[in-house]
Amino acid sequence: MHLMLRYLGSFLLGVALTAPVAIQASTNFRDDSRQDARERNQRHQRRYYDRDYRDYHRWNDRENRRYRSWGVERHEAYRPFYKLQRDRQRAYWKYRHEHPDGDDRR
Repeated sequence: MHLMLRYLGSFLLGVALTAPVAIQASTNFRDDSRQDARERNQRHQRRYYDRDYRDYHRWNDRENRRYRSWGVERHEAYRPFYKLQRDRQRAYWKYRHEHPDGDDRR
């Protein structure tokens, strides 16, 4: 009986000492997966440099909607932005600087 209590005590002491480490490791893993998702999302967004205004623009869903409405205003057929000639891209960025969003954060 004494031997079994000693093993049980050692087991409980071991669990008590390793539990905080295991909990911390699982929390870090969860944070890492969130960070990975954020980085993956940012990697799928293109960034374009605007030479006239010397700034960068992230191409995300909001920018895509604005680009499509810009094309509709000009009665142009849709073409992906990256396939446009440079002068057309510059015209779009000029339009965007003249018509910013209310919460326009680049």
